[in-house]
Amino acid sequence: MNEAKSRHVRQISVFIIFDILAILITYLIAVFMFMVLDIPINTDQMTYMLPFIILFKIGIFAIFGLYNMLANHIGFEDVVKISLVTIFTNVSIVVFIWLSDMTFMYKSTYFFITIAEIFLIIVPRVSNRIISYLKTNFDWSRALGRRTLIIGAGSAGQAVLKEIYRNKDLNNIPVGFLDDNPSKIGTRLTGIKVFGPITNINDYVHELEIEEIVIAINNFPAKKIREINDLIQKKNIRIKRMLSVTDLSESTRPKIIDVKVEDILNREEIILDDQEIETFIKGETVLVTGGGGSIGSELCRQIVEFEPKKLIIFDIYENNAYDIQQEILRNFKKQNREIDLTVLIGSVYNMRRLEDVFQTYRPSLVFHAAAYKHVPLMEDSAVEAVRTNVIGTYNCSSLAKKYKVKKFVLVSSDKAVRSTSIMGATKRYAELIIQEQQNHQKDTKFSAVRFGNVLGSNGSVIPLFKKQIEDGGPITVTHPEITRYFMTIPEAVGLILQCGVYANGGEVFILDMGDPVRIVDLAEKMISLSGLKLHEDIKIEFTGLRPGEKLYEELLVDRDHKNECRTKNDKIFIEKQRDVKTDDLAFQKITNQLEELSNEGVKDLVASIIFTYKRNGKSK
Repeated sequence: MNEAKSRHVRQISVFIIFDILAILITYLIAVFMFMVLDIPINTDQMTYMLPFIILFKIGIFAIFGLYNMLANHIGFEDVVKISLVTIFTNVSIVVFIWLSDMTFMYKSTYFFITIAEIFLIIVPRVSNRIISYLKTNFDWSRALGRRTLIIGAGSAGQAVLKEIYRNKDLNNIPVGFLDDNPSKIGTRLTGIKVFGPITNINDYVHELEIEEIVIAINNFPAKKIREINDLIQKKNIRIKRMLSVTDLSESTRPKIIDVKVEDILNREEIILDDQEIETFIKGETVLVTGGGGSIGSELCRQIVEFEPKKLIIFDIYENNAYDIQQEILRNFKKQNREIDLTVLIGSVYNMRRLEDVFQTYRPSLVFHAAAYKHVPLMEDSAVEAVRTNVIGTYNCSSLAKKYKVKKFVLVSSDKAVRSTSIMGATKRYAELIIQEQQNHQKDTKFSAVRFGNVLGSNGSVIPLFKKQIEDGGPITVTHPEITRYFMTIPEAVGLILQCGVYANGGEVFILDMGDPVRIVDLAEKMISLSGLKLHEDIKIEFTGLRPGEKLYEELLVDRDHKNECRTKNDKIFIEKQRDVKTDDLAFQKITNQLEELSNEGVKDLVASIIFTYKRNGKSK
């Protein structure tokens, strides 16, 4: 017998003993009461019948599963079940007494016996939870836990409260609920008072000395989270939220996570047409270059949900490629689904390796996400930026045309617009390449997707700021007025897939990303979300613009065409492009000279081809 089964048998034995004692005690109390009141009772019959009553009750309890309940997880439904089974056994005994005319117990006494038995049978089963609850509250009276306000006094709020009781790592002391429902305000949920409405949160934060807020409302809109954050932003209070769950039953433990800065940026949600994307992807052989990167891996996650015939992940970095491969395989195994997935290691500037991939697997859709994107690093490694971002794009797009790929989508960047960095210039160069590839052929439709910074991606400011906050600061911002457009990784990838649907050849798609965000405002929001005080706990230092960095980014090269190029999605439009000829690219020149040029020489050469490229703000 293994240890788990042995432990289960011991638990059953203990509960049977407790139940026998509970039955004996109730009958002994009843007999004692009759003796005190001098009421005659047939004790001989009682002595004779009691063993049979005990066996009958224990047997019924076993049949109805009272000994299969988990002692640490007994809930309201289990208490009701115990009560109903106990009532059933006692009603059966009363019926037996009535039919047999036996006198070992008065029938009316079973009202008391039933109540006593229910109490004595339930208490041992919930004793662990009672002790745990009392111990937790006792510990709280001495602990330095964070005084917590739970927003939402419903089933989700109750589930969050239970999780706080269970999970000592959360280190929270719930002191109140907050809710907009007038019928709940002033009442108590599990002993904790409900305040409201939510718009008065500032008053309650001050009155109750709140240090942390947990949002416990399923599918709470991002707009509402932003409103709460705006109300308490100067209070320096940490905000958490419950991950939405569809079933908050006793067996479901809610997960409480930090509110991310993405949740509080003032941005409208982008709506995509999943049905069109599914039709576009389903049954196709899809190649994702740079499939292990931030954008590439999310592309892979979303693509597999639309049931491609095959997914090929191509990346130069084996660790990232392995991670996304294992993640997809784990998820599909959990769902009992199958996926034809191939992971290949290689570089897009290795033409022979790349052609082997196209020749072997014959992809019908290509998403080209392989690129160097870090602006300051590429300033000192211009040769590598050109090799991957330019030559790699040319290789991949040429093979797509040669092997008659249906659609080729280039992942571009807002830094391609009037670039001041070599990285941005190479991304603009890549856009021109795919436009030139579109000329004089109809088999493959080439397009590019241009968007701003991606929240949380490798190399973005958010992971950097998060690390700096963990280290106690300071947060470093290059300039007080620097701004950037932002979007989440899933939004960026959804845009890429949607634009793949819309592509007819030669387009550069741009997302209407709303207003740009000041980086210093982003830093301040992250400090506030961490429950820290700006300038006291964490300072912000301005370090000056880095080489190739602009104060603000743009999404359009030619703004005059913005209103003329809308798509079916009012957040996506197309920038009209000038005709690109092969000679404009000077591709042979750059491939022949690349290895011989210095870092600055490569920049000069690129500037002679990409006329909108201004090195360090000066025309070249």
